[in-house]
Amino acid sequence: MKYNFYLLFISLFVFLFIGSSFIFAQDLDSEKKETGVIVYQLRAGINIGGFTPIPIPAEIREISSFNPMLNISLEGNITYLFKQTPSSWGIRTGIKLENKGMKANSMVKNYRMEIIGGEGEKVAGNWTGGVSTHIANSYITIPTLAIFKVNDRWSFSGGTFWSFLMDKNFSGYVFDGYLREGDPTGVKVVFEDGKTASYNFSNDLRHFSYGLQLGTTWQFSKRINVFGDLSFGLNNMFKPDFKTITFTMRPVYLNLGAGYSF
Repeated sequence: MKYNFYLLFISLFVFLFIGSSFIFAQDLDSEKKETGVIVYQLRAGINIGGFTPIPIPAEIREISSFNPMLNISLEGNITYLFKQTPSSWGIRTGIKLENKGMKANSMVKNYRMEIIGGEGEKVAGNWTGGVSTHIANSYITIPTLAIFKVNDRWSFSGGTFWSFLMDKNFSGYVFDGYLREGDPTGVKVVFEDGKTASYNFSNDLRHFSYGLQLGTTWQFSKRINVFGDLSFGLNNMFKPDFKTITFTMRPVYLNLGAGYSF
Protein backbone atom coordinates (compact mmCIF):
# COMPACT_ATOMS: atom_id res chain seq x y z
CA MET A 1 0.00 0.00 0.00
CA LYS A 2 2.79 2.43 0.82
CA TYR A 3 4.54 1.72 -2.49
CA ASN A 4 1.28 2.33 -4.38
CA PHE A 5 0.90 5.64 -2.57
CA TYR A 6 4.44 6.66 -3.50
CA LEU A 7 3.87 5.79 -7.16
CA LEU A 8 0.56 7.69 -7.22
CA PHE A 9 2.19 10.73 -5.62
CA ILE A 10 5.09 10.70 -8.08
CA SER A 11 2.81 10.22 -11.10
CA LEU A 12 0.58 13.09 -9.99
CA PHE A 13 3.60 15.33 -9.42
CA VAL A 14 5.03 14.66 -12.87
CA PHE A 15 1.60 15.00 -14.55
CA LEU A 16 1.01 18.39 -12.94
CA PHE A 17 4.52 19.57 -13.78
CA ILE A 18 4.27 18.53 -17.42
CA GLY A 19 0.79 19.97 -17.76
CA SER A 20 1.69 23.32 -16.22
CA SER A 21 4.89 23.54 -18.27
CA PHE A 22 2.96 22.81 -21.49
CA ILE A 23 0.28 25.41 -20.73
CA PHE A 24 2.92 27.96 -19.77
CA ALA A 25 4.84 27.35 -22.99
CA GLN A 26 1.65 27.56 -25.07
CA ASP A 27 0.69 30.87 -23.47
CA LEU A 28 4.09 32.33 -24.18
CA ASP A 29 3.96 31.12 -27.76
CA SER A 30 0.51 32.53 -28.37
CA GLU A 31 1.56 35.91 -27.07
CA LYS A 32 4.87 35.66 -28.94
CA LYS A 33 6.75 36.44 -25.74
CA GLU A 34 8.52 33.11 -25.32
CA THR A 35 12.03 33.53 -23.90
CA GLY A 36 12.62 30.05 -22.49
CA VAL A 37 12.74 26.50 -23.79
CA ILE A 38 11.68 23.11 -22.43
CA VAL A 39 13.93 20.09 -23.02
CA TYR A 40 12.80 16.49 -22.47
CA GLN A 41 15.51 13.92 -21.89
CA LEU A 42 16.04 10.19 -21.37
CA ARG A 43 19.17 9.02 -19.54
CA ALA A 44 20.84 5.69 -18.82
CA GLY A 45 23.83 5.19 -16.57
CA ILE A 46 25.59 3.20 -13.89
CA ASN A 47 26.02 4.02 -10.20
CA ILE A 48 29.51 3.55 -8.78
CA GLY A 49 30.00 3.89 -5.04
CA GLY A 50 28.71 2.47 -1.80
CA PHE A 51 27.05 2.96 1.58
CA THR A 52 29.57 4.19 4.10
CA PRO A 53 29.97 5.91 7.47
CA ILE A 54 31.77 9.26 7.29
CA PRO A 55 34.32 9.32 8.81
CA ILE A 56 35.19 5.62 9.02
CA PRO A 57 34.69 4.62 12.70
CA ALA A 58 37.42 3.09 14.84
CA GLU A 59 35.57 -0.25 14.95
CA ILE A 60 36.33 -0.84 11.25
CA ARG A 61 40.03 -1.67 11.14
CA GLU A 62 40.44 -2.69 7.48
CA ILE A 63 38.49 -2.95 4.20
CA SER A 64 39.89 -6.17 2.75
CA SER A 65 37.79 -6.25 -0.45
CA PHE A 66 35.20 -4.12 -2.21
CA ASN A 67 32.91 -4.84 -5.18
CA PRO A 68 30.75 -1.89 -6.40
CA MET A 69 28.54 -4.28 -8.44
CA LEU A 70 26.63 -3.31 -11.58
CA ASN A 71 24.07 -0.69 -10.55
CA ILE A 72 21.88 0.53 -13.42
CA SER A 73 19.94 3.81 -13.55
CA LEU A 74 17.21 4.90 -16.00
CA GLU A 75 15.89 8.46 -15.89
CA GLY A 76 13.35 10.67 -17.64
CA ASN A 77 13.58 14.38 -16.88
CA ILE A 78 12.33 17.81 -17.91
CA THR A 79 14.54 20.91 -18.04
CA TYR A 80 13.24 24.45 -18.39
CA LEU A 81 15.89 26.94 -19.52
CA PHE A 82 14.98 30.56 -18.88
CA LYS A 83 16.59 31.81 -22.12
CA GLN A 84 17.17 30.38 -25.58
CA THR A 85 20.79 31.48 -25.59
CA PRO A 86 24.08 29.55 -25.37
CA SER A 87 24.36 30.63 -21.72
CA SER A 88 21.32 30.32 -19.44
CA TRP A 89 20.01 29.28 -16.04
CA GLY A 90 17.27 26.71 -15.67
CA ILE A 91 15.52 24.12 -13.48
CA ARG A 92 15.17 20.33 -13.83
CA THR A 93 13.15 17.52 -12.29
CA GLY A 94 12.15 14.01 -13.31
CA ILE A 95 11.98 10.38 -12.23
CA LYS A 96 14.93 8.00 -11.93
CA LEU A 97 14.75 4.23 -11.41
CA GLU A 98 18.06 3.14 -9.95
CA ASN A 99 19.96 0.44 -8.10
CA LYS A 100 22.46 1.15 -5.36
CA GLY A 101 24.46 -1.74 -3.99
CA MET A 102 27.86 -3.15 -3.09
CA LYS A 103 29.70 -6.09 -1.60
CA ALA A 104 32.46 -5.56 0.94
CA ASN A 105 34.59 -7.56 3.35
CA SER A 106 36.13 -5.86 6.36
CA MET A 107 37.97 -6.63 9.56
CA VAL A 108 36.42 -5.09 12.66
CA LYS A 109 36.89 -4.89 16.43
CA ASN A 110 34.09 -4.49 19.01
CA TYR A 111 31.62 -3.97 16.17
CA ARG A 112 27.96 -4.10 17.24
CA MET A 113 26.31 -7.08 15.56
CA GLU A 114 23.20 -9.26 15.70
CA ILE A 115 23.72 -12.68 14.17
CA ILE A 116 21.26 -15.47 13.40
CA GLY A 117 21.93 -18.74 15.22
CA GLY A 118 21.61 -22.26 13.86
CA GLU A 119 17.98 -22.55 15.03
CA GLY A 120 16.95 -19.08 13.85
CA GLU A 121 17.52 -17.33 17.17
CA LYS A 122 19.16 -13.87 17.18
CA VAL A 123 22.22 -13.19 19.31
CA ALA A 124 23.45 -9.61 19.77
CA GLY A 125 26.80 -8.44 21.02
CA ASN A 126 30.22 -7.09 20.05
CA TRP A 127 31.94 -8.80 17.14
CA THR A 128 35.70 -8.93 16.47
CA GLY A 129 36.80 -10.52 13.20
CA GLY A 130 35.63 -10.56 9.59
CA VAL A 131 32.35 -9.13 8.27
CA SER A 132 31.00 -9.70 4.76
CA THR A 133 28.26 -7.28 3.68
CA HIS A 134 25.94 -7.41 0.67
CA ILE A 135 23.69 -4.43 -0.12
CA ALA A 136 21.29 -4.42 -3.10
CA ASN A 137 18.63 -1.70 -2.99
CA SER A 138 16.31 -0.31 -5.68
CA TYR A 139 14.91 3.22 -5.54
CA ILE A 140 12.58 5.64 -7.27
CA THR A 141 14.43 8.96 -7.10
CA ILE A 142 13.19 12.48 -7.84
CA PRO A 143 15.99 15.03 -8.49
CA THR A 144 15.25 18.74 -8.00
CA LEU A 145 18.06 20.73 -9.58
CA ALA A 146 19.19 24.18 -10.65
CA ILE A 147 20.91 24.20 -14.05
CA PHE A 148 23.57 26.55 -15.40
CA LYS A 149 24.23 26.17 -19.11
CA VAL A 150 27.68 27.65 -19.76
CA ASN A 151 27.58 27.31 -23.55
CA ASP A 152 26.33 24.95 -26.26
CA ARG A 153 28.58 22.16 -24.92
CA TRP A 154 28.80 22.38 -21.12
CA SER A 155 26.24 22.67 -18.35
CA PHE A 156 26.36 22.18 -14.58
CA SER A 157 23.67 21.17 -12.10
CA GLY A 158 23.19 21.21 -8.34
CA GLY A 159 20.38 20.56 -5.90
CA THR A 160 18.70 17.78 -3.97
CA PHE A 161 17.34 14.28 -4.54
CA TRP A 162 14.48 12.42 -2.85
CA SER A 163 14.47 8.61 -2.95
CA PHE A 164 11.82 6.01 -2.12
CA LEU A 165 13.03 2.49 -1.36
CA MET A 166 11.30 -0.12 -3.53
CA ASP A 167 13.39 -3.29 -3.11
CA LYS A 168 15.87 -3.91 -0.29
CA ASN A 169 18.68 -6.13 0.88
CA PHE A 170 21.23 -5.55 3.63
CA SER A 171 22.63 -8.92 4.66
CA GLY A 172 25.85 -10.86 5.08
CA TYR A 173 27.80 -13.03 7.46
CA VAL A 174 30.60 -12.92 10.03
CA PHE A 175 33.68 -15.17 9.95
CA ASP A 176 37.09 -15.80 11.54
CA GLY A 177 36.44 -14.14 14.90
CA TYR A 178 34.36 -14.12 18.05
CA LEU A 179 31.22 -12.53 19.46
CA ARG A 180 30.95 -11.19 23.01
CA GLU A 181 27.29 -11.57 23.88
CA GLY A 182 25.61 -8.44 25.17
CA ASP A 183 28.71 -6.28 25.70
CA PRO A 184 32.53 -6.41 25.33
CA THR A 185 32.82 -8.46 28.55
CA GLY A 186 30.07 -10.97 27.76
CA VAL A 187 30.30 -14.68 26.99
CA LYS A 188 32.73 -15.36 24.13
CA VAL A 189 31.38 -17.30 21.12
CA VAL A 190 34.16 -18.26 18.68
CA PHE A 191 33.77 -18.75 14.90
CA GLU A 192 36.81 -20.34 13.24
CA ASP A 193 37.82 -23.09 10.79
CA GLY A 194 35.43 -21.75 8.14
CA LYS A 195 32.46 -21.43 10.49
CA THR A 196 30.18 -18.45 9.76
CA ALA A 197 26.99 -16.86 11.08
CA SER A 198 24.60 -14.80 8.97
CA TYR A 199 22.81 -11.52 9.65
CA ASN A 200 20.02 -9.64 7.88
CA PHE A 201 19.08 -6.00 8.52
CA SER A 202 16.89 -5.55 5.41
CA ASN A 203 13.73 -4.84 7.41
CA ASP A 204 15.53 -2.11 9.34
CA LEU A 205 16.21 0.04 6.25
CA ARG A 206 14.58 3.45 5.97
CA HIS A 207 11.99 3.79 3.18
CA PHE A 208 12.70 7.47 2.43
CA SER A 209 16.05 9.15 1.94
CA TYR A 210 17.32 12.46 0.64
CA GLY A 211 20.59 14.18 -0.13
CA LEU A 212 22.61 16.51 -2.33
CA GLN A 213 23.48 16.07 -6.00
CA LEU A 214 26.08 17.86 -8.14
CA GLY A 215 26.74 17.13 -11.79
CA THR A 216 27.94 18.18 -15.20
CA THR A 217 26.85 17.41 -18.76
CA TRP A 218 28.76 17.59 -22.02
CA GLN A 219 26.71 17.88 -25.20
CA PHE A 220 28.23 15.48 -27.75
CA SER A 221 25.73 16.54 -30.42
CA LYS A 222 22.38 18.30 -30.61
CA ARG A 223 20.59 15.23 -29.24
CA ILE A 224 23.22 13.12 -27.44
CA ASN A 225 25.14 13.98 -24.26
CA VAL A 226 27.27 12.33 -21.61
CA PHE A 227 27.00 13.18 -17.92
CA GLY A 228 28.36 12.62 -14.45
CA ASP A 229 26.36 13.19 -11.25
CA LEU A 230 27.73 12.85 -7.70
CA SER A 231 25.11 12.21 -4.99
CA PHE A 232 25.62 12.27 -1.21
CA GLY A 233 22.94 11.04 1.19
CA LEU A 234 22.16 13.22 4.20
CA ASN A 235 20.14 10.83 6.37
CA ASN A 236 20.95 7.40 7.78
CA MET A 237 19.97 4.41 5.64
CA PHE A 238 18.60 2.73 8.78
CA LYS A 239 15.42 3.52 10.69
CA PRO A 240 15.77 5.75 13.79
CA ASP A 241 14.96 2.90 16.19
CA PHE A 242 17.66 0.58 14.76
CA LYS A 243 20.46 0.43 17.35
CA THR A 244 22.60 -2.53 16.30
CA ILE A 245 24.90 -0.54 13.98
CA THR A 246 25.75 2.50 16.06
CA PHE A 247 27.06 4.82 13.31
CA THR A 248 25.27 6.52 10.43
CA MET A 249 25.62 4.96 6.97
CA ARG A 250 24.96 7.10 3.89
CA PRO A 251 24.94 6.39 0.14
CA VAL A 252 27.73 8.10 -1.82
CA TYR A 253 27.51 7.39 -5.55
CA LEU A 254 28.85 8.67 -8.88
CA ASN A 255 26.33 8.23 -11.70
CA LEU A 256 27.97 8.06 -15.16
CA GLY A 257 26.05 7.68 -18.40
CA ALA A 258 24.59 9.10 -21.60
CA GLY A 259 21.39 10.95 -22.44
CA TYR A 260 19.16 11.70 -25.41
CA SER A 261 17.34 15.05 -25.67
CA PHE A 262 14.07 15.51 -27.57
